[in-house]
Parts: sequence; C-alpha cells; structure tokens
Amino acid sequence: MHYDTAAEWQGADHKRLILFGMSGLGKTVISNMLRDTGEWYHYSIDYRIGTRYLGEAIDDNLKKVAMREPFLREQFLSDSIYIKSNITFDNLAPVSYFLGKPGSEAQGGIPIAEFQRRQSLFEVAEKAALMDTSHFITRAQTLYDYPHFVCDTGGSICEWVDPEDANDPILSALSKNALLVWLKGSEAHTEELIRRFDKAPKPMAYQPEFLAPIWAEYLSEKGLTEDQVNPDDFIRYTYARALNHRQPRYEAMAKNWGITLDYEDVKRITGPDDFSALIATALEKRALDKRAQQA
Repeated sequence: MHYDTAAEWQGADHKRLILFGMSGLGKTVISNMLRDTGEWYHYSIDYRIGTRYLGEAIDDNLKKVAMREPFLREQFLSDSIYIKSNITFDNLAPVSYFLGKPGSEAQGGIPIAEFQRRQSLFEVAEKAALMDTSHFITRAQTLYDYPHFVCDTGGSICEWVDPEDANDPILSALSKNALLVWLKGSEAHTEELIRRFDKAPKPMAYQPEFLAPIWAEYLSEKGLTEDQVNPDDFIRYTYARALNHRQPRYEAMAKNWGITLDYEDVKRITGPDDFSALIATALEKRALDKRAQQA
C-alpha cells in the first residue's frame, strides 16, 4: 500500500488514489471533483479501454451494422461518410453498446458466442488499461505537472484479480504506486442500484466462470432456447447475482490491498478536503487494527 499512516497521507506532496467498487457509488463523481481543483490528474479506465484498446473493435462493429443498410453501405464504400464512436469522459456508452446483451437478435440481442467473444476482448482491454496506470502516474507529473493523481476504475476490476494472492500482478502493480480505495455501499444502496438497473439495464463484464453457468441456469429455469431469450430480462436476472459475486471480492481487495470508505460517509463530503480527511481516518483505523492484531 502506498501510504501506511494518516500522517504519511496528509504530508504527501503527491497523493495517488485508485478508486474501486460497484458502479453508481460515486467513483467518477469524486474523480471529477478532484480534477476540477486543477491539481488532480484523472485517469479513467473505461475511457482508456474505449479509446486505446477497444476503439477499433467498437468502430468496426458500427461499420458492420451500417453495411447492412444499402443506402449507408454505398456512401460508406465511396468514402462519402465515415463512422466513429464518440467516446468522452462524460459519455462512455459506446463501450457498453459494444459489449451488448446476449439473446434474441430480433429483440436487440447478440448470439451468446459473440457476447463471450466481446467479453474476452474487454477482459484483455481492462487488464491492459489497469496495467497502464503507472505510466499515467508518471505522465501526469512529468508531462502535465499535476501534483496528484486519481484513477477511476470500472466495476469489473474485481473480476480479473485474485485479492488473496500476494503476488497478483495487477494488484501488486497498482498498490506499488497508489492507494486502493473501496467505496463500499450499504445493503440499502445495493437494493437501490438493483431497482435502478431494473429500469434501465446496461451491459456488464463478467468472469467466464461466472457467465457460463448462469447462462445455462437461466435457459434451464426459463425453459428457453438461445434465440428466445429477452436480452434485457437476462441481464436483469444476472445483475443481483453479479453484485453478490463481486462484493466479497471487493472486500478482500480492500482488506489485503487498501482501505474502505463507506458510501454513507462519502456522500456527505462537500469538497476535496473532506474526502482527504476521510482517507486519513480510514488509514488511521487500518493502522490501529493492525497494531491490535499484533498485540
């Protein structure tokens, strides 16, 4: 861990944070708040994925869809138009659209084999983007002269790491350069996320070991074939199970590699100083707990 005590954190000339946790808990909001001070460089993992590692695949998928329409196909082949996704810090939806939803193509789904292929591409991309963090820490300071750095990770970071492995390559690299901070939601907030997701289901990334059995379970339970699956119904079915799957992984990441901030405390902050104080308190608690265990 990059900072062992509250004093070390508070006295650091260069503060470096990596925020992780479920989507909807304020990782991006906090990152934007810090960035707006002019002193923090904001590195978005999802933005890096969409622009550096999946940009070509996302654009190719758009072109593939456009080629099905004769009017657009003719203009596209004559270089009269071009097609490119519009990924920004404030609009990362093209990444979700690329992931898609498995199920009936007539209902906007894609075949499960294609869904699994895109999931695999996303896994490789997210791992690479996470491993780029140290490069951007150096770049932020030496090129842009930012004193501080915050990394806003995607909710699926926990899918690709083993928090119980002291030699996990991704967590080892991240913790060497920054403080990992888990934004932990309450049970009530988790229920609210589920209600919110149910109204507007969005694609997610899953471990292959999680996706395969839950897809088989869904087909069996519903008595459906692949081409009968309502894509939105499947990802609603999966969402709560995915959160339950991720929660202990987040907890182990915080326990073994970083600190925990309760969302109820985070949502009451009014600015960067309050957030920094929360981190100092969490570091002090961690140090006290460690001394108690050693006593």
